[in-house]
Amino acid sequence: MDGAGGPGGVPFGCRYRPPERGPRLVRGRNAAHRSLLRRPAAPMSPRKKTPHWLKALGRDEPPAAIELPSGRYEIERVFKHDFFALTALYRGEARSVVLKIGRRAGLFGLPLGWIGRLHAWHESRVFERLAHLEIVPEFTGRYGRHGLTHAFVAGCDLREGMAVPDDFFDRLRAGLAAIHALDMAYVDLEKAENILVGRDGRPYLFDFQISWYWPPRWGGNLWPLRWIRRRLQQADRYHCAKLQRRVRPDQMSRDEFCASRVRPVHVRIYSALTRPVTLTRRRILNRIDPRGGRGAAQRNGERGRVPSRPE
Repeated sequence: MDGAGGPGGVPFGCRYRPPERGPRLVRGRNAAHRSLLRRPAAPMSPRKKTPHWLKALGRDEPPAAIELPSGRYEIERVFKHDFFALTALYRGEARSVVLKIGRRAGLFGLPLGWIGRLHAWHESRVFERLAHLEIVPEFTGRYGRHGLTHAFVAGCDLREGMAVPDDFFDRLRAGLAAIHALDMAYVDLEKAENILVGRDGRPYLFDFQISWYWPPRWGGNLWPLRWIRRRLQQADRYHCAKLQRRVRPDQMSRDEFCASRVRPVHVRIYSALTRPVTLTRRRILNRIDPRGGRGAAQRNGERGRVPSRPE
């Protein structure tokens, strides 16, 4: 989209930057206070290495190169390496792909490779089922028993204050509606970084690790599973409206804006149950990387995610 951009000529996918201001003068109450203000900052402590048990591959490094039916690809960058998966960018002669390897390392002697195999099998089935949707990157095949690959889409993660096209959230809602029509739910829309803003200004969904899909032949249309699916789809719509309120509130009516602030009951219950786990995880990650300061785990990605994708 040559020449396209958001308000004020800001390119799509870029954050607004407030105008820089001059230094603010701070007056201490006494000379001792002013001397404290002039004291140089303490040197930053070196970054600690993430324990191997928090990584999906354990002590193993990501493969330097992978072979797919479309050719050979070499590693260029690791997006994230958390407890459940490794996600990395691989570049080939004609295109780039994203490799995701589920957990295959054990934990204190307990085998957990079955988690990675289950995630890879489930996510591959979801990619295949959604292959016809523009909002989903092209699925490029499995990689071993624990991995899968999909086409790389240049862009960056959605963030509050971004400049996005006027039809961005219309496209996102249409994509979610198409997913819901296939008796599925995205589920992970609560985190804005799971929405990619492409260079073309369009939304893309790429992380289907916990997406809901229960085939009808396995009882997916029976009462308890059907009820769960509908609640998860309702949560998708709520989180979509919440993100629009944070990114493009100018497009919402007063009623839509107020409705986006009302969390469904099941969303509140889920938040109450998972909040202690989230806080514990943040404390662990902040201890691992004390240089980030308080709240670094939340700002830099809950599970070691790189904040944005290279363009």
